[in-house]
Amino acid sequence: MNDNNSEAPLREDIRQLGELLGETLRQQGSRELYDTVERIRQLSKLARSGEENAARKLEEALEDLPEELILPVVRAFSHFLSLANIAEQHHRVRRSRLWARDTEAPPLRGSLEDVFDRLAEVPDETLFEAVRRLDINLVLTAHPTEVSRRTLLQKYNRIASLLGEKDRPDLTPDERDELRRALRREVVAIWLTDEIRQRRPTPLDEARWGFTVVEQTLWHAIPRFARRLDKTLLARTGRRLPLNVMPIHFGSWMGGDRDGNPRVTHRITAEACLLARWMANSLYEQELTELISELSMQCATDDIRALADHAHEPYRALLKRVRARVRLTQQWVEARLAGRRPQDGEIFQRKEELLAPLLACYQSLQTCGAGDVADGRLLDLIRRVECFGLTLMRVDIRQEADRHNAALDAITRELGLGSYLEWTESQRQEFLIRELENRRPLTPQNFEADEEVAEVLATFRTIAEQNSESLGAYVISMASRPSDILAVQLLQKEAGVAQPLRVVPLFETLNDLRGAHETLRQLLDIPWYRNRLQGHQEVMIGYSDSGKDAGHLSAAWALYETQEALVKLFRDAGIKLTLFHGRGGSIGRGGGPTHAAILSQPPGSVDGSLRVTEQGEVIQAKFGMRAIALRNLELYTTAVLEASLRPPKPPQPQWRDVMHRLSETAMQRYRGLVKETPAFIDYFRSATPEHEISWLTIGSRPARRKPTTGVEGLRAIPWIFAWTQTRLLLPAWLGVGTALREVLDAGHEAELRAMFEEWPFFRAFIDMVGMVLAKGDPNVAAHYDRRLVPPELHGLGESLREDFRNTLEAVLQVTDQDHPLGDFPIARRSVEVRNPYVDPLNLIQVELLYRVRHGREEQVRKSLMVAINGIAAGMRNTG
Repeated sequence: MNDNNSEAPLREDIRQLGELLGETLRQQGSRELYDTVERIRQLSKLARSGEENAARKLEEALEDLPEELILPVVRAFSHFLSLANIAEQHHRVRRSRLWARDTEAPPLRGSLEDVFDRLAEVPDETLFEAVRRLDINLVLTAHPTEVSRRTLLQKYNRIASLLGEKDRPDLTPDERDELRRALRREVVAIWLTDEIRQRRPTPLDEARWGFTVVEQTLWHAIPRFARRLDKTLLARTGRRLPLNVMPIHFGSWMGGDRDGNPRVTHRITAEACLLARWMANSLYEQELTELISELSMQCATDDIRALADHAHEPYRALLKRVRARVRLTQQWVEARLAGRRPQDGEIFQRKEELLAPLLACYQSLQTCGAGDVADGRLLDLIRRVECFGLTLMRVDIRQEADRHNAALDAITRELGLGSYLEWTESQRQEFLIRELENRRPLTPQNFEADEEVAEVLATFRTIAEQNSESLGAYVISMASRPSDILAVQLLQKEAGVAQPLRVVPLFETLNDLRGAHETLRQLLDIPWYRNRLQGHQEVMIGYSDSGKDAGHLSAAWALYETQEALVKLFRDAGIKLTLFHGRGGSIGRGGGPTHAAILSQPPGSVDGSLRVTEQGEVIQAKFGMRAIALRNLELYTTAVLEASLRPPKPPQPQWRDVMHRLSETAMQRYRGLVKETPAFIDYFRSATPEHEISWLTIGSRPARRKPTTGVEGLRAIPWIFAWTQTRLLLPAWLGVGTALREVLDAGHEAELRAMFEEWPFFRAFIDMVGMVLAKGDPNVAAHYDRRLVPPELHGLGESLREDFRNTLEAVLQVTDQDHPLGDFPIARRSVEVRNPYVDPLNLIQVELLYRVRHGREEQVRKSLMVAINGIAAGMRNTG
């Protein structure tokens, strides 16, 4: 497929959307606004092409911008970048469809056909069993990285649909004109819509947004995905995907993640669970109504006739009863949401209760020769029930280990046992195991605790009250010792949780990752704990805080080694291990292409199961459009399947030595700057919009876990968000160049190139750093310094920009390329297209930051927030 020809439709879409935006500027703004935007755009393109004096003229044009034009100019460039993103997303769908229609083209990389072909040496029975055992859980989180309002995202999706309609080859001239008018209406509507949220979303707002993602895309993508897997599996093995098998399920942290977020309370969690059931009932009722209309046939087995009381149209009669029970369940949920306590009665409590009549109808239709009918809407509904259950997504509970310890300390003090917090680790473990094995309650009656402890205990009581299908895991953030895990087990027992949630330690900092093996080894030596596991342990590893703690390279290697150690520990113990990857959207927080990321994991770490977080803007990027959602579901499935059946080889011993050296050098450079250079924090706050980002109402939780002044208390998202805005993207590469240069200068260039060519982990890491460097621009970052940073800190900024350039040089030497993204030409062109539109936003943002910091906040606050949004859209990342 010729790249130039295949990109022509994308260029045409961007041109047309830009043209419509220009018309909107003239119509809704003024001719002066349009001319100003065009002049800035042309100067920016000339500056990017290297034309002499163009950069200076661009800066002058922006400095002379009349105050009344600042906001509309910022909005114009921001909206163009968002429209370009829509066009690119649609073009991904277009390219996939073109590829699928080309009968001479090989299967699309990462598709089911492609991976099944590459697994040709795997026996059919082995492949079938591997598919049957797949357990992939995608956990949607409320991390505040999606800057676009939901109302705008809906308009963006409508534009994408219209672009799809425009691709039809049989359009009449009238239809083509109408599509252009429809696109124009959407662009005008976007321009007339406020892009900034007026209030911060509540945790329940975030939960509702998660349900919307299911309703609008995943609800439709899952049956299509299952049909494709069924078809491909049948063609390869001669066997269909079993009705009770669904490789992918969804979880949620929305309404359950209380780590550092006081707005998530036990009442919020209970309501989020009820809202999920309400949405599930609503969707099932719609599907059942359609199915009742469709299944009008009389042919049925005796079993179905008996279930339907020998009605003339047995399927309709039976499914009407199912729908009535769904409606009864919905009434029960609505009563609970209204604060009442209705009787359970005949409501659905387990997904098997809903599945049973559907499966009976399916088997009857197959037996009666109506298999084609059974394999339509009815099978789609069965697949949905297997995937979404009664609650769409199981909600995980997440809380910091210190909060549980404080609760136990309050209890032991009340009982006169002393201070739990002052006990040694062995004393804590002895106490916890004794109480776990003791049937009597520990917490005294009428125990009065302070507000924080009372909330922790109320959360566990809420867990005990929920339908077991509403909740997933209990994740302990900042876990560091065995007692952290045992404490949650005891608090569940004390609350009377009949079916205890699986307890998942989250190891986040470098020290905690390095200590994870010993923590879990000690737990496995405890008979009570080993028995509680029932053969399965889930462990979460955090990419964000480990990267903020030790730097990207050192954290990546620590995560790799931790996984290796845990895989061996649990394999030797005969216990299945599921690793839960706490990845963010940006490279510095573990983000990156799905397929490559999974295939780069250590051998044995992806053994048919995987949990991973999907956060903020990544949810929209991966699941905002149905066709792209389908593609990503397929990529997850094929990557986990391939990593399980054909895992990568372990790294060679000498490569480990090199990685240890790289890791140590990179960490010294990273910590030496971020944690040990006194002026760094002042520089960070001056050179980036770290403080001003907090004005954006993009999430319910605070930017800091604790009220500290250093980087330690700052969450990973605003830490990375701030550096992304200035185009320096420091967290993703700091220390990498220093480490690579030291090893290169020591004569190990051939070894590094061999690692890049032959070791998926190292290649994926270097590729991701290269992608960051391609997006970055130290010249833009220098402009922030000149205008915003005190002169005495200029030297620090210059050293960082020199470090950026040295890192780029080292990465290109290792990859033997002339330019970053040399192996990814489409991504490289995408960056090049965006640069002339992001550059003016950066220059304007610098001026706005200067004015804000010199007493003019009220006049320019809105413009600054829009600029932050626009740069995030252009960089395709926030945090």
